[in-house]
Amino acid sequence: MGRILNLTVLMTLLVVTMVGTAFSGSFNEEFDLTWGEHRGKIFSGGKMLSLSLDRVSGSGFKSKKEYLFGRIDMQLKLVAGNSAGTVTAYYLSSEGPTHDEIDFEFLGNETGKPYVLHTNVFAQGKGNREQQFYLWFDPTKNFHTYSLVWRPQHIIFMVDNVPIRVFNNAEKLGVPFPKNQPMKIYSSLWNADDWATRGGLVKTDWSKAPFTAYYRGFNAAACTVSSGSSFCDPKFKSSFTNGESQVANELNAYGRRRLRWVQKYFMIYDYCSDSKRFPQGFPPECRKSRV
Repeated sequence: MGRILNLTVLMTLLVVTMVGTAFSGSFNEEFDLTWGEHRGKIFSGGKMLSLSLDRVSGSGFKSKKEYLFGRIDMQLKLVAGNSAGTVTAYYLSSEGPTHDEIDFEFLGNETGKPYVLHTNVFAQGKGNREQQFYLWFDPTKNFHTYSLVWRPQHIIFMVDNVPIRVFNNAEKLGVPFPKNQPMKIYSSLWNADDWATRGGLVKTDWSKAPFTAYYRGFNAAACTVSSGSSFCDPKFKSSFTNGESQVANELNAYGRRRLRWVQKYFMIYDYCSDSKRFPQGFPPECRKSRV
């Protein structure tokens, strides 16, 4: 079976092979440092990982496993101080020109000014579905949990278990949705001072290098895919066998209130409200009723 799995076949596999537990092994077991030489480090017996950026290079890592639906949690503590020009990216992605991707990107800022949390969803190689937020805390002082809940019905972006964004499956409106391509987890810390902070007006201050971000607390309650076979955390099986009730449990009344709170007070950009960008009309998924 190819990398792009037929959803019907996969669903059959899931019903037959739903065994296993949530994946919460060490970084040594679950991830590979992929670039940046010594700038990426795994330490504390595999419980911690750090990425660093200097004038020469950034760094990054990726998961050893591929996932097709699930909940991915990671705790991050972002670059402290003057982080302007830097981007810490944490995302799911497949490969190729028609890849799928689900993004968290943390855009650094000058000391005392807030990070921008940039989110995006790509399906079949097409993105341009950005929403941006400020956070209601300083993400450099302590670790906070950033979660991606990926189901056939929707994608939920969460911060400390608070939903900040829901991207619903709108295939009935002709909108592609990531559902067939297994994705790996990636993260990187890199220099993007041509655009990251105030549109590139504020440049990276290399006198503050190296810039370092820290990771811990990885957990995946998810389905992994290998050689055409899928193995799922039993807690996740109801998303396939009883999808509607599972969706309700994930985004209950309290969760919906928290979502509206974040979007009212902390959202700073929504592509579905950018009339200058879409003078001929908003994309079809923007016309769906919001949660």
